[in-house]
Amino acid sequence: MFIDINGSQVHYHRSGQGKDVLLLHGWGANIDTFAPVHRNLEQYFTVWSIDFPGFGESSEPPEPWSVDDYTNMLDTFIKENGIERPILIGHSFGGRVSIRYASDRDVHKIILVDSAGIKPKRSWKYHAKVYTYKASKLVLNLPGLKSRKDDILANVKKRLGSTDYQNVSGVMQQTLVKVVNEDLQHYLPKISVPSLLVWGEHDDATPVSDGRTMEEKIPDAGLVVLKGAGHYAYLDNLQEFLIILNHFLDKDKEARKTNE
Repeated sequence: MFIDINGSQVHYHRSGQGKDVLLLHGWGANIDTFAPVHRNLEQYFTVWSIDFPGFGESSEPPEPWSVDDYTNMLDTFIKENGIERPILIGHSFGGRVSIRYASDRDVHKIILVDSAGIKPKRSWKYHAKVYTYKASKLVLNLPGLKSRKDDILANVKKRLGSTDYQNVSGVMQQTLVKVVNEDLQHYLPKISVPSLLVWGEHDDATPVSDGRTMEEKIPDAGLVVLKGAGHYAYLDNLQEFLIILNHFLDKDKEARKTNE
């Protein structure tokens, strides 16, 4: 299914009955990565899996977006579909949007899985890449090189950029730069609803230390670390994740039974 939001075609899948649960995927992913979680939850809830603009079957944003832009898109999606006080489940980048949304909008619960949102400490390798790129820009202003400046810089970016950066269009590259440099820590204390944090023990993209920081700063939060799992902890240890998730949402399943 598709919905038009401010001129962008947003692809989504909805199924089930009960309280509304929104599944928000990570960077470079799409609704398919949450498919087994969707199938589990649709037994008890109305589940919405959304392709963020720029991913899956949704169209790209018209310009580079920030976390706020994605959050406003989600807000419009929720209002357009008559959803009230949803449960948000966000993985990685989807966690960023969940944090921002839950900080000043009405939600029932949130589940953050290997969530981004804590600005990482930069290694010497990162700074070396930045300085290499800046030095290249200066050198390419020299006479005789200016005419080839754009092509050469594009190749430098390709060589130095992350896989996430290399695998998307120009608009999404600029979007990635914007969102990864946003530190959302100041929003965490504003989240007032029960919050479940699930992390992979060996997550090297958003380390467990990020989860501990979020647990400390979100007033009603609990952290579960899945042994042996990486950045996609909910897929690496799927059955364990579903048991934890189902337990956290038990009372919300019971609310559906009461209404039947």
